[in-house]
Amino acid sequence: MTERVDVVIVGAGPSGLTLANILGLQGVRTLVVEERDTLIDYPRGVGLDDEALRTFQSIGLVDRILPHTVPNQILRFFDAKRRLLAEMAPPDARFGWPKRNGFVQPMVDAELYAGLDRFDHVEVRFGHRMQNCVEASDAGEDGVTVEFADGHPPVRASYVVGCDGGRSTTRRLMGVSFDGTTSSTRWLVVDVANDPLGHPNSEVGADPARPYVSISIAHGIRRFEFMIHPHETDAEVDDPAFVRRMLGRRIPYPERVDMIRYRVYTHHSRIAGSFRKGRLLLAGDAAHLMPVWQGQGYNSGIRDAANLGWKLAAVVNGHAHDALLDTYDLERREHARAMIDLSTMVGRVISPTNRRVAALRDRLIHAASVVPTLKRYVLEMRFKPMPRYLQGAVYHGGPRSKSSPTGTLFIQPRVDTRDAENVLLDDVLGPGFAVLCWSNNLRAVLGEDAFSHWKSLGATFVEARPITQLHWPGHDDPDVVVVGDRTGALKGWFDVHTDSVLFLRPDRCIAAACIAQRAPETSAALSEVMCLTQGGGNGAASPVLHVAQSAAEPSGTATRST
Repeated sequence: MTERVDVVIVGAGPSGLTLANILGLQGVRTLVVEERDTLIDYPRGVGLDDEALRTFQSIGLVDRILPHTVPNQILRFFDAKRRLLAEMAPPDARFGWPKRNGFVQPMVDAELYAGLDRFDHVEVRFGHRMQNCVEASDAGEDGVTVEFADGHPPVRASYVVGCDGGRSTTRRLMGVSFDGTTSSTRWLVVDVANDPLGHPNSEVGADPARPYVSISIAHGIRRFEFMIHPHETDAEVDDPAFVRRMLGRRIPYPERVDMIRYRVYTHHSRIAGSFRKGRLLLAGDAAHLMPVWQGQGYNSGIRDAANLGWKLAAVVNGHAHDALLDTYDLERREHARAMIDLSTMVGRVISPTNRRVAALRDRLIHAASVVPTLKRYVLEMRFKPMPRYLQGAVYHGGPRSKSSPTGTLFIQPRVDTRDAENVLLDDVLGPGFAVLCWSNNLRAVLGEDAFSHWKSLGATFVEARPITQLHWPGHDDPDVVVVGDRTGALKGWFDVHTDSVLFLRPDRCIAAACIAQRAPETSAALSEVMCLTQGGGNGAASPVLHVAQSAAEPSGTATRST
């Protein structure tokens, strides 16, 4: 008999492993297949942002991952004379984590892989190369048959997610385009151990003679990148003597460097024509590729997993109809495109080799740096596009307003509960849906029908109060968690926004927001937009129960087949 699972994930890279952890926490039977024999063991991505760390927090692995990071990493841009052009050192952590973090990707990916040991319903199989997907209906039961090379038996799944990189087989089988460009400029990337510089920060040299990058990753690993000129051949660049000459531009003793590896890269700016076709979906590099300049390739893949994971789980577990998956492309495409455009633009600013063009750029940047608002704009990374969903699994409740919080990520301050102090808000909200209000009786505000509906979906109910009212028992309800606003950040947020009731998705996006009196009708409208089912779905355990189990002790051991 053909083996059956809920979801097949093609590719055991960061997007696929993160998605598998999200699905594992929701009780979804998941199979990850990887054509390699093991995880990739060399650094690729070098920067994690606050959104990625928040996602790792949501899957219960952030404490394992933090030891492999350099938090609050400063990035400085220099001109050819090593005069400071710009500096990025964003000070705030509104989502609970630093905005810039260096990291060692193989070690972080290994933690994502090890996290799957918690689930006996998640399996990873290496040495499995998918060669075909057949979507068909068998005796009225829809699904996808996944076929493998080398005689491995096929598997039947409800959905297949291709996280299989820029040369994605899944994307080819879907028959969708991969639109965009590939830069003609090549870059030599060198990773070294026993960091010869030893400082914790990173720099970009916008030197027209040879633009370069120097990045502190973690654990004494540093990455150097050097632009390759058109007249320099691949054979010349592949010579270790050439590599050491490049390193000699930045360090005094290149012959003493402990090289991990070096490779030549070109930068791609591409996006798939569609992220979904029937029961096949794309995530990570299979869906989009972008230049490295904003360090967003890895992070964009984690955003894909966070956006898609809860939706797949809701559909598979019977909490939502299949149409919810259409919102994945609607929501992720615009933001991925914005990141591609930003990364491409920054690359063009950094890498001109014409000295006159570079000099003009330097004068413009120096002039802008004396304007306080422009300096803060760069320093605090305000130019980074943030997710803001105008359509998809969100309900705006009328004409869209720039001031509306709907479709944006909610903040994550530290709060107190009656049982714990100084905890991150997401740890109170849990991994599923949440309904949060400011200092009000949430059951009375929602009404029994709406309250019961969200409870059947495993939602967490939270009443946020001033810290002075934390232990006041007046609104006590066994189904509502009371949190005290220990830092004032929550009151500050509600001071700015008129909405006082928030419906939060599992990815902590504000799905809908309203004043208290409109909560019942907003709840009903949001459920319709999200294609949510009435009642508790197909009988699968609620998301809250799954995470409670996994947070305490591993729920099982995944079978590792090679």
